[in-house]
Amino acid sequence: MHISQMDDLSRRAFLRRSKQLAIAGTAASWATGLAGIGEAAAFSAGTDYKALVCIFLYGGNDHNSTLIPFDSNNYDLYSAIRGGGAGQTAGGITLARASLAATALTPSGGQTLTNNLQYALAPEMTRMKARFDEGKMAAILNVGPLVAPLTLSQYQSSNLVANPRPAKLFSHNDQQSTWQSSKPEGATDGWGGRMGDLAMSSNTNALFTCISATGNAVFLSGQQALSYQVSSSGALAVNGIKNALFGSSAGSSALRTLMTQTSNHVLEAEYNRVAKRSIDAEGVITAALQPVTLATSFRPATGNNGLASQLQVVARMIAARQPLGAKRQVFMVSMGGFDLHDNLISRQGGLLAQLDFAMDAFYRATVELGVADKVTTFTASDFGRTLQSNGDGSDHGWGSHHFILGGAVKGGRYYGVAPEVSVRSPDQVGQGRLLPTLSVDQYSATLASWFGVSNSELPSVAPNIGRFSSANLGFMA
Repeated sequence: MHISQMDDLSRRAFLRRSKQLAIAGTAASWATGLAGIGEAAAFSAGTDYKALVCIFLYGGNDHNSTLIPFDSNNYDLYSAIRGGGAGQTAGGITLARASLAATALTPSGGQTLTNNLQYALAPEMTRMKARFDEGKMAAILNVGPLVAPLTLSQYQSSNLVANPRPAKLFSHNDQQSTWQSSKPEGATDGWGGRMGDLAMSSNTNALFTCISATGNAVFLSGQQALSYQVSSSGALAVNGIKNALFGSSAGSSALRTLMTQTSNHVLEAEYNRVAKRSIDAEGVITAALQPVTLATSFRPATGNNGLASQLQVVARMIAARQPLGAKRQVFMVSMGGFDLHDNLISRQGGLLAQLDFAMDAFYRATVELGVADKVTTFTASDFGRTLQSNGDGSDHGWGSHHFILGGAVKGGRYYGVAPEVSVRSPDQVGQGRLLPTLSVDQYSATLASWFGVSNSELPSVAPNIGRFSSANLGFMA
Protein backbone atom coordinates (compact mmCIF):
# COMPACT_ATOMS: atom_id res chain seq x y z
CA MET A 1 0.00 0.00 0.00
CA HIS A 2 1.31 3.47 -0.88
CA ILE A 3 2.00 6.01 1.91
CA SER A 4 -0.76 8.30 0.59
CA GLN A 5 -3.25 5.44 0.85
CA MET A 6 -2.20 4.73 4.44
CA ASP A 7 -2.60 8.39 5.36
CA ASP A 8 -6.05 8.45 3.77
CA LEU A 9 -7.01 5.27 5.67
CA SER A 10 -6.00 6.86 8.99
CA ARG A 11 -7.93 10.04 8.18
CA ARG A 12 -11.05 8.11 7.25
CA ALA A 13 -10.82 5.94 10.37
CA PHE A 14 -10.53 9.04 12.56
CA LEU A 15 -13.56 10.67 10.91
CA ARG A 16 -15.61 7.48 11.21
CA ARG A 17 -14.74 7.14 14.89
CA SER A 18 -15.64 10.76 15.62
CA LYS A 19 -18.95 10.38 13.80
CA GLN A 20 -19.86 7.18 15.66
CA LEU A 21 -19.01 8.70 19.03
CA ALA A 22 -21.11 11.75 18.23
CA ILE A 23 -24.07 9.57 17.25
CA ALA A 24 -23.75 7.64 20.50
CA GLY A 25 -24.63 10.83 22.37
CA THR A 26 -24.75 11.49 26.06
CA ALA A 27 -25.81 7.94 26.90
CA ALA A 28 -22.48 6.63 25.68
CA SER A 29 -20.24 7.44 28.61
CA TRP A 30 -18.34 4.23 27.94
CA ALA A 31 -17.69 5.27 24.35
CA THR A 32 -16.63 8.81 25.14
CA GLY A 33 -14.13 7.40 27.59
CA LEU A 34 -12.55 5.59 24.65
CA ALA A 35 -12.43 8.55 22.34
CA GLY A 36 -8.68 8.91 22.62
CA ILE A 37 -8.68 11.88 20.26
CA GLY A 38 -4.93 12.18 20.55
CA GLU A 39 -4.46 8.56 19.55
CA ALA A 40 -3.76 7.81 15.90
CA ALA A 41 -6.00 5.34 14.08
CA ALA A 42 -4.78 2.26 15.88
CA PHE A 43 -4.62 -1.29 14.67
CA SER A 44 -1.85 -3.23 16.32
CA ALA A 45 -1.27 -6.29 14.15
CA GLY A 46 2.14 -7.13 15.54
CA THR A 47 3.98 -9.90 13.77
CA ASP A 48 1.54 -12.75 14.33
CA TYR A 49 -1.32 -14.00 12.13
CA LYS A 50 -5.04 -13.94 12.86
CA ALA A 51 -8.09 -14.70 10.75
CA LEU A 52 -11.85 -14.49 11.22
CA VAL A 53 -14.15 -16.73 9.19
CA CYS A 54 -17.86 -15.88 8.95
CA ILE A 55 -20.26 -18.71 8.05
CA PHE A 56 -23.51 -17.05 6.97
CA LEU A 57 -26.62 -19.27 7.01
CA TYR A 58 -28.91 -17.68 4.44
CA GLY A 59 -32.65 -17.90 4.96
CA GLY A 60 -32.80 -17.58 8.73
CA ASN A 61 -31.68 -20.66 10.64
CA ASP A 62 -34.23 -22.17 13.05
CA HIS A 63 -32.22 -21.92 16.26
CA ASN A 64 -34.98 -23.75 18.14
CA SER A 65 -34.10 -26.91 16.21
CA THR A 66 -30.36 -26.29 16.45
CA LEU A 67 -29.98 -25.74 20.20
CA ILE A 68 -32.93 -27.48 21.81
CA PRO A 69 -34.26 -27.53 25.41
CA PHE A 70 -33.39 -30.98 26.77
CA ASP A 71 -34.20 -31.06 30.49
CA SER A 72 -37.63 -32.62 31.01
CA ASN A 73 -39.46 -29.51 32.24
CA ASN A 74 -38.30 -27.18 29.48
CA TYR A 75 -38.51 -29.92 26.86
CA ASP A 76 -42.20 -30.40 27.69
CA LEU A 77 -42.79 -26.66 27.23
CA TYR A 78 -40.91 -26.75 23.93
CA SER A 79 -42.88 -29.75 22.72
CA ALA A 80 -46.23 -28.23 23.66
CA ILE A 81 -45.45 -25.01 21.77
CA ARG A 82 -43.95 -26.67 18.69
CA GLY A 83 -46.59 -29.40 18.45
CA GLY A 84 -46.33 -33.14 18.16
CA GLY A 85 -47.55 -34.38 21.51
CA ALA A 86 -45.16 -36.37 23.68
CA GLY A 87 -42.00 -35.66 21.76
CA GLN A 88 -43.18 -37.07 18.44
CA THR A 89 -42.68 -35.24 15.16
CA ALA A 90 -46.04 -36.09 13.63
CA GLY A 91 -48.28 -33.03 13.47
CA GLY A 92 -45.61 -30.59 14.60
CA ILE A 93 -41.96 -29.62 14.48
CA THR A 94 -40.78 -31.16 17.74
CA LEU A 95 -37.66 -33.29 17.76
CA ALA A 96 -38.05 -36.46 19.83
CA ARG A 97 -36.25 -36.12 23.17
CA ALA A 98 -34.63 -39.55 22.86
CA SER A 99 -32.86 -38.37 19.70
CA LEU A 100 -31.14 -35.59 21.66
CA ALA A 101 -29.45 -37.66 24.36
CA ALA A 102 -26.16 -38.07 22.48
CA THR A 103 -25.79 -34.34 21.89
CA ALA A 104 -26.91 -33.02 25.29
CA LEU A 105 -24.47 -30.35 26.48
CA THR A 106 -22.99 -29.98 29.94
CA PRO A 107 -21.31 -26.57 30.25
CA SER A 108 -18.08 -26.24 32.18
CA GLY A 109 -18.03 -24.78 35.66
CA GLY A 110 -21.58 -25.83 36.50
CA GLN A 111 -23.09 -22.95 34.53
CA THR A 112 -26.80 -22.47 35.31
CA LEU A 113 -29.21 -21.05 32.73
CA THR A 114 -32.69 -19.52 32.90
CA ASN A 115 -35.20 -21.86 34.57
CA ASN A 116 -32.43 -24.47 34.86
CA LEU A 117 -32.42 -24.97 31.10
CA GLN A 118 -30.26 -27.72 29.69
CA TYR A 119 -29.65 -27.64 25.94
CA ALA A 120 -28.85 -30.30 23.39
CA LEU A 121 -27.51 -29.72 19.92
CA ALA A 122 -29.41 -31.06 16.93
CA PRO A 123 -28.85 -34.83 16.64
CA GLU A 124 -26.79 -34.29 13.47
CA MET A 125 -24.23 -32.07 15.25
CA THR A 126 -22.18 -34.71 17.03
CA ARG A 127 -18.87 -33.15 15.95
CA MET A 128 -19.77 -29.77 17.42
CA LYS A 129 -20.86 -31.56 20.60
CA ALA A 130 -17.32 -32.98 20.83
CA ARG A 131 -15.79 -29.53 20.22
CA PHE A 132 -18.01 -28.02 22.93
CA ASP A 133 -16.95 -30.75 25.35
CA GLU A 134 -13.25 -30.10 24.68
CA GLY A 135 -13.68 -26.36 25.18
CA LYS A 136 -13.15 -25.24 21.58
CA MET A 137 -16.75 -24.27 20.76
CA ALA A 138 -19.12 -21.90 22.57
CA ALA A 139 -22.75 -20.97 22.07
CA ILE A 140 -23.85 -17.32 22.00
CA LEU A 141 -27.46 -17.05 23.19
CA ASN A 142 -30.12 -14.74 21.80
CA VAL A 143 -27.97 -12.40 19.75
CA GLY A 144 -29.39 -10.19 17.03
CA PRO A 145 -29.37 -6.71 15.51
CA LEU A 146 -30.10 -3.89 17.96
CA VAL A 147 -29.61 -0.15 17.71
CA ALA A 148 -29.69 0.15 21.51
CA PRO A 149 -30.79 -2.07 24.40
CA LEU A 150 -34.54 -2.65 24.06
CA THR A 151 -37.14 -4.04 26.45
CA LEU A 152 -40.50 -5.47 25.42
CA SER A 153 -42.37 -2.37 26.61
CA GLN A 154 -39.96 -0.17 24.66
CA TYR A 155 -40.43 -2.35 21.59
CA GLN A 156 -44.19 -1.96 21.91
CA SER A 157 -43.91 1.82 22.24
CA SER A 158 -44.83 3.99 19.26
CA ASN A 159 -42.00 6.41 20.11
CA LEU A 160 -39.33 5.14 17.76
CA VAL A 161 -37.07 8.11 18.42
CA ALA A 162 -36.76 7.27 22.09
CA ASN A 163 -36.80 3.53 21.44
CA PRO A 164 -34.92 2.89 18.17
CA ARG A 165 -34.78 -0.54 16.60
CA PRO A 166 -33.43 -1.99 13.33
CA ALA A 167 -35.35 -1.06 10.20
CA LYS A 168 -37.70 -3.56 8.54
CA LEU A 169 -37.45 -6.37 11.03
CA PHE A 170 -38.28 -9.92 9.87
CA SER A 171 -37.35 -9.14 6.23
CA HIS A 172 -34.69 -11.34 4.62
CA ASN A 173 -32.82 -8.72 2.57
CA ASP A 174 -32.98 -6.03 5.21
CA GLN A 175 -31.89 -8.24 8.07
CA GLN A 176 -29.10 -9.87 6.07
CA SER A 177 -27.74 -6.37 5.51
CA THR A 178 -28.29 -5.36 9.13
CA TRP A 179 -26.52 -8.48 10.42
CA GLN A 180 -23.59 -8.01 8.05
CA SER A 181 -23.23 -4.23 8.29
CA SER A 182 -25.23 -2.92 11.29
CA LYS A 183 -26.98 -0.79 8.65
CA PRO A 184 -30.19 -1.22 6.57
CA GLU A 185 -30.28 -2.69 3.08
CA GLY A 186 -28.32 -0.53 0.67
CA ALA A 187 -25.33 -0.28 2.99
CA THR A 188 -22.02 -0.21 1.15
CA ASP A 189 -19.76 -1.48 3.93
CA GLY A 190 -19.95 -4.31 6.45
CA TRP A 191 -18.26 -4.93 9.77
CA GLY A 192 -15.90 -7.49 8.27
CA GLY A 193 -14.83 -4.95 5.68
CA ARG A 194 -14.49 -2.23 8.29
CA MET A 195 -12.10 -4.47 10.22
CA GLY A 196 -10.31 -4.93 6.91
CA ASP A 197 -9.98 -1.15 6.57
CA LEU A 198 -8.03 -1.08 9.80
CA ALA A 199 -6.01 -4.25 9.11
CA MET A 200 -5.07 -3.88 5.45
CA SER A 201 -1.96 -1.78 6.05
CA SER A 202 -0.44 -4.68 8.01
CA ASN A 203 -0.58 -6.93 4.94
CA THR A 204 1.99 -6.83 2.15
CA ASN A 205 -0.84 -7.03 -0.39
CA ALA A 206 -3.91 -5.23 0.93
CA LEU A 207 -6.13 -6.94 -1.67
CA PHE A 208 -5.83 -10.24 0.22
CA THR A 209 -7.26 -8.85 3.48
CA CYS A 210 -10.97 -9.58 2.86
CA ILE A 211 -11.68 -12.75 0.90
CA SER A 212 -15.05 -14.24 -0.05
CA ALA A 213 -15.51 -17.83 -1.17
CA THR A 214 -19.25 -17.26 -1.60
CA GLY A 215 -19.67 -14.38 -4.03
CA ASN A 216 -20.54 -10.78 -3.31
CA ALA A 217 -21.77 -9.73 0.15
CA VAL A 218 -21.73 -6.44 2.02
CA PHE A 219 -20.06 -8.07 5.05
CA LEU A 220 -16.59 -7.91 3.49
CA SER A 221 -16.85 -4.48 1.85
CA GLY A 222 -14.99 -1.66 3.56
CA GLN A 223 -14.50 1.98 2.75
CA GLN A 224 -11.02 1.11 1.52
CA ALA A 225 -10.84 -2.68 1.78
CA LEU A 226 -12.16 -4.63 -1.18
CA SER A 227 -13.79 -8.04 -1.11
CA TYR A 228 -11.59 -10.34 -3.20
CA GLN A 229 -13.59 -13.29 -4.50
CA VAL A 230 -12.30 -16.82 -4.99
CA SER A 231 -13.98 -20.04 -6.04
CA SER A 232 -13.80 -23.36 -4.23
CA SER A 233 -10.92 -24.33 -6.51
CA GLY A 234 -8.94 -21.13 -6.05
CA ALA A 235 -8.49 -17.79 -7.76
CA LEU A 236 -10.90 -16.73 -10.49
CA ALA A 237 -9.16 -16.34 -13.83
CA VAL A 238 -10.11 -14.60 -17.09
CA ASN A 239 -10.50 -17.68 -19.24
CA GLY A 240 -9.58 -15.95 -22.48
CA ILE A 241 -6.24 -14.95 -20.95
CA LYS A 242 -5.54 -17.97 -18.78
CA ASN A 243 -6.19 -20.31 -21.71
CA ALA A 244 -5.73 -19.82 -25.44
CA LEU A 245 -8.52 -17.62 -26.81
CA PHE A 246 -10.29 -19.61 -29.55
CA GLY A 247 -7.19 -21.80 -29.65
CA SER A 248 -4.89 -18.84 -30.26
CA SER A 249 -2.18 -17.70 -27.86
CA ALA A 250 -1.89 -14.52 -29.92
CA GLY A 251 -5.57 -13.89 -29.29
CA SER A 252 -5.01 -14.26 -25.54
CA SER A 253 -2.09 -11.83 -25.69
CA ALA A 254 -4.18 -9.31 -27.60
CA LEU A 255 -7.03 -9.62 -25.08
CA ARG A 256 -4.62 -9.05 -22.20
CA THR A 257 -3.29 -5.92 -23.92
CA LEU A 258 -6.82 -4.59 -24.51
CA MET A 259 -7.81 -5.22 -20.90
CA THR A 260 -4.72 -3.73 -19.26
CA GLN A 261 -3.40 -0.96 -21.51
CA THR A 262 -3.32 2.65 -20.36
CA SER A 263 -5.94 5.03 -21.68
CA ASN A 264 -6.66 8.74 -21.62
CA HIS A 265 -10.38 8.00 -21.18
CA VAL A 266 -11.12 8.09 -17.45
CA LEU A 267 -13.64 5.21 -17.44
CA GLU A 268 -11.58 2.98 -19.72
CA ALA A 269 -8.47 3.68 -17.66
CA GLU A 270 -10.28 2.69 -14.45
CA TYR A 271 -11.69 -0.47 -16.02
CA ASN A 272 -8.25 -1.49 -17.25
CA ARG A 273 -6.67 -0.73 -13.88
CA VAL A 274 -9.17 -3.04 -12.13
CA ALA A 275 -8.72 -5.72 -14.81
CA LYS A 276 -4.94 -5.65 -14.43
CA ARG A 277 -5.24 -5.90 -10.65
CA SER A 278 -7.49 -8.95 -11.01
CA ILE A 279 -5.20 -10.65 -13.53
CA ASP A 280 -2.11 -10.01 -11.40
CA ALA A 281 -3.84 -11.19 -8.21
CA GLU A 282 -4.96 -14.42 -9.87
CA GLY A 283 -1.37 -15.18 -10.76
CA VAL A 284 -0.14 -14.50 -7.24
CA ILE A 285 -2.81 -16.67 -5.59
CA THR A 286 -2.48 -19.53 -8.07
CA ALA A 287 1.28 -19.64 -7.49
CA ALA A 288 0.86 -19.46 -3.70
CA LEU A 289 -1.75 -22.24 -3.60
CA GLN A 290 0.00 -24.57 -6.03
CA PRO A 291 2.29 -26.24 -3.43
CA VAL A 292 -0.35 -26.37 -0.68
CA THR A 293 -1.55 -29.83 0.29
CA LEU A 294 -3.77 -30.70 3.23
CA ALA A 295 -4.07 -34.09 4.89
CA THR A 296 -7.45 -33.09 6.34
CA SER A 297 -10.31 -34.36 4.20
CA PHE A 298 -13.14 -31.98 3.33
CA ARG A 299 -15.04 -34.65 1.38
CA PRO A 300 -17.97 -36.26 3.21
CA ALA A 301 -18.47 -40.02 3.03
CA THR A 302 -21.58 -39.52 0.90
CA GLY A 303 -22.97 -36.68 -1.15
CA ASN A 304 -21.56 -33.20 -1.69
CA ASN A 305 -20.91 -30.45 0.81
CA GLY A 306 -20.57 -27.02 -0.78
CA LEU A 307 -19.79 -25.34 2.52
CA ALA A 308 -16.92 -27.76 3.15
CA SER A 309 -15.54 -26.97 -0.31
CA GLN A 310 -15.63 -23.24 0.46
CA LEU A 311 -13.90 -23.79 3.79
CA GLN A 312 -11.28 -25.96 2.12
CA VAL A 313 -10.15 -23.09 -0.12
CA VAL A 314 -10.12 -20.82 2.94
CA ALA A 315 -7.85 -23.32 4.70
CA ARG A 316 -5.57 -23.39 1.64
CA MET A 317 -5.43 -19.57 1.58
CA ILE A 318 -4.46 -19.57 5.25
CA ALA A 319 -1.77 -22.18 4.52
CA ALA A 320 -0.42 -19.79 1.86
CA ARG A 321 -0.50 -16.75 4.14
CA GLN A 322 3.27 -16.19 4.07
CA PRO A 323 3.72 -16.03 0.27
CA LEU A 324 0.56 -13.92 0.13
CA GLY A 325 2.04 -11.55 2.73
CA ALA A 326 -1.03 -11.76 4.96
CA LYS A 327 -1.04 -11.17 8.72
CA ARG A 328 -4.72 -10.31 9.18
CA GLN A 329 -7.55 -11.73 7.09
CA VAL A 330 -11.34 -11.82 7.18
CA PHE A 331 -13.11 -14.55 5.20
CA MET A 332 -16.73 -15.27 4.37
CA VAL A 333 -18.42 -18.52 3.34
CA SER A 334 -22.10 -19.42 3.32
CA MET A 335 -24.81 -21.96 2.76
CA GLY A 336 -28.49 -21.44 2.01
CA GLY A 337 -31.78 -23.29 2.33
CA PHE A 338 -32.71 -22.28 5.89
CA ASP A 339 -35.98 -20.46 5.09
CA LEU A 340 -38.02 -23.42 6.24
CA HIS A 341 -41.62 -22.30 6.54
CA ASP A 342 -42.38 -25.88 5.48
CA ASN A 343 -40.71 -29.28 5.83
CA LEU A 344 -38.57 -28.09 8.73
CA ILE A 345 -38.07 -31.50 10.31
CA SER A 346 -37.30 -33.29 7.06
CA ARG A 347 -34.90 -30.68 5.68
CA GLN A 348 -33.07 -28.87 8.45
CA GLY A 349 -31.33 -31.95 9.78
CA GLY A 350 -29.49 -32.43 6.50
CA LEU A 351 -28.41 -28.79 6.46
CA LEU A 352 -27.08 -28.98 10.01
CA ALA A 353 -25.24 -32.21 9.21
CA GLN A 354 -23.42 -30.37 6.42
CA LEU A 355 -22.66 -27.45 8.73
CA ASP A 356 -21.39 -29.80 11.45
CA PHE A 357 -19.09 -31.69 9.07
CA ALA A 358 -17.73 -28.55 7.38
CA MET A 359 -16.99 -26.66 10.60
CA ASP A 360 -15.25 -29.64 12.10
CA ALA A 361 -13.17 -30.34 8.98
CA PHE A 362 -12.06 -26.73 8.88
CA TYR A 363 -11.12 -26.74 12.56
CA ARG A 364 -9.09 -29.92 12.05
CA ALA A 365 -7.34 -28.24 9.13
CA THR A 366 -6.35 -25.30 11.32
CA VAL A 367 -4.91 -27.78 13.83
CA GLU A 368 -2.98 -29.43 11.01
CA LEU A 369 -1.62 -26.03 9.95
CA GLY A 370 -0.69 -25.09 13.52
CA VAL A 371 -2.98 -22.05 13.59
CA ALA A 372 -6.01 -23.32 15.52
CA ASP A 373 -5.58 -20.55 18.10
CA LYS A 374 -5.10 -17.95 15.33
CA VAL A 375 -8.32 -18.67 13.39
CA THR A 376 -11.82 -18.12 14.75
CA THR A 377 -14.93 -19.30 12.93
CA PHE A 378 -18.38 -17.99 13.76
CA THR A 379 -21.93 -18.37 12.45
CA ALA A 380 -24.45 -15.70 11.49
CA SER A 381 -27.86 -15.72 9.80
CA ASP A 382 -30.64 -13.39 8.64
CA PHE A 383 -32.55 -13.90 11.88
CA GLY A 384 -33.84 -16.61 14.18
CA ARG A 385 -37.31 -18.08 13.76
CA THR A 386 -40.50 -18.43 15.74
CA LEU A 387 -40.67 -20.94 18.55
CA GLN A 388 -44.32 -21.45 17.65
CA SER A 389 -45.00 -23.86 14.82
CA ASN A 390 -46.93 -22.80 11.72
CA GLY A 391 -47.84 -26.45 11.23
CA ASP A 392 -44.89 -27.75 9.25
CA GLY A 393 -42.24 -25.14 9.83
CA SER A 394 -41.44 -21.85 11.56
CA ASP A 395 -41.66 -18.22 10.49
CA HIS A 396 -39.29 -15.25 10.50
CA GLY A 397 -37.99 -14.14 13.87
CA TRP A 398 -35.31 -11.87 15.32
CA GLY A 399 -32.80 -13.03 17.94
CA SER A 400 -31.01 -16.36 17.50
CA HIS A 401 -28.29 -18.62 18.92
CA HIS A 402 -24.89 -18.86 17.21
CA PHE A 403 -21.63 -20.76 17.49
CA ILE A 404 -17.98 -19.70 17.84
CA LEU A 405 -15.25 -22.25 17.12
CA GLY A 406 -11.47 -22.04 17.46
CA GLY A 407 -8.47 -22.59 19.66
CA ALA A 408 -8.74 -19.10 21.17
CA VAL A 409 -12.42 -19.51 22.07
CA LYS A 410 -13.32 -19.89 25.74
CA GLY A 411 -15.54 -22.81 24.85
CA GLY A 412 -17.60 -25.38 26.66
CA ARG A 413 -20.08 -22.80 27.91
CA TYR A 414 -22.82 -20.35 26.93
CA TYR A 415 -22.61 -16.57 26.65
CA GLY A 416 -25.64 -14.37 27.10
CA VAL A 417 -29.02 -14.97 28.71
CA ALA A 418 -30.99 -18.08 27.78
CA PRO A 419 -34.54 -17.13 26.74
CA GLU A 420 -37.55 -18.63 28.44
CA VAL A 421 -39.27 -21.43 26.58
CA SER A 422 -42.43 -19.43 26.03
CA VAL A 423 -44.43 -17.34 23.57
CA ARG A 424 -45.55 -14.88 26.28
CA SER A 425 -42.36 -14.03 28.18
CA PRO A 426 -40.81 -10.52 28.15
CA ASP A 427 -37.85 -11.76 26.10
CA GLN A 428 -39.90 -12.33 22.94
CA VAL A 429 -42.17 -10.18 20.78
CA GLY A 430 -44.81 -12.67 19.70
CA GLN A 431 -44.99 -16.32 18.61
CA GLY A 432 -41.67 -16.90 20.33
CA ARG A 433 -39.72 -14.39 18.21
CA LEU A 434 -36.78 -13.60 20.46
CA LEU A 435 -36.10 -10.00 21.46
CA PRO A 436 -32.27 -10.02 21.40
CA THR A 437 -30.49 -9.57 24.71
CA LEU A 438 -27.09 -9.37 23.00
CA SER A 439 -26.45 -7.15 20.00
CA VAL A 440 -24.58 -7.96 16.81
CA ASP A 441 -22.44 -4.92 17.65
CA GLN A 442 -21.31 -6.63 20.87
CA TYR A 443 -20.70 -9.87 18.95
CA SER A 444 -18.61 -8.08 16.31
CA ALA A 445 -16.78 -5.89 18.84
CA THR A 446 -15.68 -8.96 20.82
CA LEU A 447 -14.33 -10.57 17.67
CA ALA A 448 -12.72 -7.30 16.56
CA SER A 449 -10.91 -6.88 19.88
CA TRP A 450 -9.40 -10.35 19.58
CA PHE A 451 -8.49 -9.58 15.95
CA GLY A 452 -6.46 -6.57 17.07
CA VAL A 453 -8.79 -3.58 16.79
CA SER A 454 -8.09 -1.06 19.55
CA ASN A 455 -10.82 0.14 21.91
CA SER A 456 -10.82 3.59 20.36
CA GLU A 457 -11.47 2.10 16.90
CA LEU A 458 -14.31 -0.23 17.93
CA PRO A 459 -17.04 2.32 17.04
CA SER A 460 -15.79 2.35 13.46
CA VAL A 461 -16.42 -1.42 13.29
CA ALA A 462 -19.53 -1.64 15.49
CA PRO A 463 -21.30 1.74 15.13
CA ASN A 464 -23.82 1.17 17.93
CA ILE A 465 -21.39 -0.21 20.50
CA GLY A 466 -21.34 2.93 22.63
CA ARG A 467 -24.99 2.38 23.59
CA PHE A 468 -24.31 -0.97 25.27
CA SER A 469 -22.84 -1.55 28.71
CA SER A 470 -20.19 -3.99 27.49
CA ALA A 471 -18.15 -4.18 24.31
CA ASN A 472 -16.65 -7.55 25.13
CA LEU A 473 -18.82 -10.62 25.71
CA GLY A 474 -15.85 -12.58 27.04
CA PHE A 475 -15.89 -15.57 24.73
CA MET A 476 -12.39 -14.99 23.33
CA ALA A 477 -9.14 -15.65 25.19
